[in-house]
Amino acid sequence: MTLRTRLTLIVLTAFSVMVTEAAPIDELIARAGNAATDDERLAILQELRERADLEPDMAQDVDRLTVEVDRWMNDPRLEYFGSSILKTDQYDFGIAEDSPLFPITELYRARMMTWVTLEFGGLWSNAESKRKQFDKIRPLFESLSQQFPDNPLIKMYLGTPIPAEPVYEPDPDAPAWANAQRESLERMTDILHWWVDHRLRPDGQYGGGWGDDCEMWRIWIPVLIGFDDPKIGDAQERFSSALMAQSHMSEGYTSHVYDVEHTAEDSADALTPMMLLQPENPLWRDKAMRLAELMRDLWSGVNERGQLQFKSIYFSSKEVDLTPKRACDTVYHPRAVQPALLLWQRTGDEQLGSLFSSWMDTWVEATARAERGKPAGIIPSAIHWPDGSIGGVGENWWDPEGHSSDPLYVWPSAMSLMTQSLLLAHHMTGDPKYLEPLRSMADARLRFLKDRPAEISTGSEAWCAERLGSLTGVLAKYRFLTGNGDFDELLRRDSSAYVKNRLNGDLETLAKALEQTAAGLRINFPGFTSEVRYTDRVMRFPSIFGVNGMFPDGKPGINTPDILLLYATVSGDPDHPQVFPFNAVRWLTPAREIAALVADAKPDRFEAMLYHFGDEPRGMAAQFYLLKPGAYSLRITSGDERIEFESRFNVTGSGSTASFTLPAGTTCTMVIEPEK
Repeated sequence: MTLRTRLTLIVLTAFSVMVTEAAPIDELIARAGNAATDDERLAILQELRERADLEPDMAQDVDRLTVEVDRWMNDPRLEYFGSSILKTDQYDFGIAEDSPLFPITELYRARMMTWVTLEFGGLWSNAESKRKQFDKIRPLFESLSQQFPDNPLIKMYLGTPIPAEPVYEPDPDAPAWANAQRESLERMTDILHWWVDHRLRPDGQYGGGWGDDCEMWRIWIPVLIGFDDPKIGDAQERFSSALMAQSHMSEGYTSHVYDVEHTAEDSADALTPMMLLQPENPLWRDKAMRLAELMRDLWSGVNERGQLQFKSIYFSSKEVDLTPKRACDTVYHPRAVQPALLLWQRTGDEQLGSLFSSWMDTWVEATARAERGKPAGIIPSAIHWPDGSIGGVGENWWDPEGHSSDPLYVWPSAMSLMTQSLLLAHHMTGDPKYLEPLRSMADARLRFLKDRPAEISTGSEAWCAERLGSLTGVLAKYRFLTGNGDFDELLRRDSSAYVKNRLNGDLETLAKALEQTAAGLRINFPGFTSEVRYTDRVMRFPSIFGVNGMFPDGKPGINTPDILLLYATVSGDPDHPQVFPFNAVRWLTPAREIAALVADAKPDRFEAMLYHFGDEPRGMAAQFYLLKPGAYSLRITSGDERIEFESRFNVTGSGSTASFTLPAGTTCTMVIEPEK
């Protein structure tokens, strides 16, 4: 065969392959709709655009859709579509309904509508509005599943999970709680690393805007506060520094006048995590003190009853809105001074103590009053300025009506912020009066659980007690702090699996609860990462499968991870660390191949169970925050009290560090006690 003949055959073969492989246009469109990721879809659209046989109108539609897919993936604002979808349920893709590409635009619109529903309280918190939204969204996805039956994301939104990778196999030698906690920590780390690697922008933002991005640390806490992961810690410092350097934060608090829940986020959620990570850094301490100064000099005043309170729900670093409807102190206001409350906790500063104690006095007195239908002993959601009366100018005591967009301030609102502040005041001053609101509400809750009334009238004690499920977090802090068992009956009935384990050693229930969290993180990785459009909703995706969500009766088997439970087990803090953080320890090692369960944390004793999943002994360290100064022995044992490690160290203050070594594949117990 001559060279020319061989070349001719090669050309003809190549042409034959080209003809054979030139897929029909509708087949390419189907491939784009069935693509598992937006990256793949974009590549297929670009392949389609290069077709020489593409009609001009179709080419124009491909160009438009390519721009929109790229925008979904790369727009600096992940929720760029929010306003349009919220108002009309529509987004203009520039593609007509009769276009073959229109069904792909519906794939994006359905996702947009889902995340808008997840974000906005007026849709999510109102049962009727929520049902109406999902009754529009679900048929969209069901129609899409008929057109693109191989698209895994469509299936995910309709309740068919996508298994997450990698697989973290359980260690047969590890206890059940350790396997479940380890997998949860690994998957949380995978999620957080994804956000840092794929969404952290040069200016420090993640794509949700400063006001939403700042909240992300609240779900990072098991890894961010419980362990030492350099990538995650550095990302938090970068974000917090960038936010506090913004022009609107030049006075230490936002210059934009709006309600306290939103204006306080920028400073509280930037400073609090850094004060937990770098407690001795004067930069964060000074910024925290600035908030106390603003409260003293601008935001608060002495009311007509002679009591210190905030003057308004709406304020900024320079202005306070004294419109009567907005002139209220609320249980949300601790967030405005959250970092300063932590500074008081850490330093015992007398000026801070005087300011915050006077403020808490006002809330103690308001709680004791029966006024405007509020039962005595129930903390109100608001106190009006300047008369100091219960509630706002609204008709009902439980709704101050000082904020128009959603029910943020309707009782119980952010009750845990106020109860934690009251417990902090008791802890710092020793004055039992600050416990009285906790005692009276705990009594009401316990009465309700023992004998639930057949009828409950709005605003009554029973109505309040029904909504007090979050109270046990602060009561558990009191229990672990003091050893006082006054609230044990309520805690045994109404608290988390971690608290029950601390009280009665119930490891089986705790292991099951941790397994539910692991199961929730074991699926639908895109729902926690690339699909997220509002960064304050990173962990909310599974909740669309609850009752009255995507399906009226819910979709069993898709769990929402319990971030607070995971944080509690590794830190010993039975509630959130925003106000009066009670984390006993920070493990100075990444949250990989390890499980750590704090079993006891007192001023003179610490105990934890540990399991290292690696193949070699693990050298690491830990910081201890609750131990009082003194000389301590640290002993790590396994099996029948076999000593694996033993040392002595001195505690000179909060955050003192001890180093140790864990054996591989062995359940260990660490006990720290005063040196004898």
